[in-house]
Amino acid sequence: MSLRYFNVAGALQTDRGWLAERHDPETHLIPSALRASTESPLQIFGRDWNTPDGTCIRDYVHVIDLIDAHMRALKYLTDSTHHIFNIGSGAGYSVAKVIEAVSRVKNTPPPTVDAPRRSGDPAVLVANIDKAEMLLNWRPVRTLNQMVEDTFKAS
Repeated sequence: MSLRYFNVAGALQTDRGWLAERHDPETHLIPSALRASTESPLQIFGRDWNTPDGTCIRDYVHVIDLIDAHMRALKYLTDSTHHIFNIGSGAGYSVAKVIEAVSRVKNTPPPTVDAPRRSGDPAVLVANIDKAEMLLNWRPVRTLNQMVEDTFKAS
């Protein structure tokens, strides 16, 4: 069995604190937007994509929903058939929508700077989670706002 993750975001609060992703350098959109400053603004790689607001659309899934997908996948392991499941939200969020969510959480928009498109980036990349819904009885329940809020609390 293979679980194909899309953009995992958010954090998990435990009795010992927050468990969250930390990269050096940070390249993921949500933590980068939360950390953006006047000295280091968030780069937006193209505003001319063929999308409703001109920014790229990506699929994000909360880490807690990902944990749930793993638990359901373990219960599903009943035969030797190999299955591949896409684990995402099944809905896309544009860079502009992520920035709006960050603005709500921080009560101020992150500083941004326009940058050229990156070679190889598709305009839209969203998971088809139909198979996970059908065979694992799994569907993510946490929203983009929850992902941003939890990432912010964990930082």
